[in-house]
Amino acid sequence: ERKLSPDLVFQDPYFLDFLGLNGNYSEKDLESAIVADLEHFLTEFGNDFAFMARQKRITVDNEDYYIDLLFYHRRLRCLVAIDLKLGKFQAAYKGQMELYLRWLEKFDMVEGENKPIGLILCAGKNEEHVELMHLRDSNIRVADYLTKLPDRKLIEQKLQQAIERAHNHLSNQSK
Repeated sequence: ERKLSPDLVFQDPYFLDFLGLNGNYSEKDLESAIVADLEHFLTEFGNDFAFMARQKRITVDNEDYYIDLLFYHRRLRCLVAIDLKLGKFQAAYKGQMELYLRWLEKFDMVEGENKPIGLILCAGKNEEHVELMHLRDSNIRVADYLTKLPDRKLIEQKLQQAIERAHNHLSNQSK
């Protein structure tokens, strides 16, 4: 039996076509659509996610920051902070998410929980940025979100890449 890991839980990309967004929309619109249709969103993620907060305010050095969405994952036993970004992944997002995760670790984690995980949902991933920044070491995942289902070829390609990554990961573990 395979051990449940964040890599198995956090799929990529997430298909958010059910939100009915098209054309121009803001992060707030995206977040509102996600929260308004939370049930579908949770179904896309899987039924182990419990909704905790929206726009959770954290204060560091008298400065306020807001975590877009906060969930708890039952089987991973940890908080999951989600940051929604409209553009491609940028280097600064890592620092922002790390701040959120360290704050959650210090002030919100309860005994018996694992360290929180950050999920940055972007309209584009910038693979090299993600690779160079060693996000996994910081417990951060980056995923593309797509508001329209892509064509079958793209889905097959993404699936193939995911399978290859899984094979490589598993073969590296057994060495």
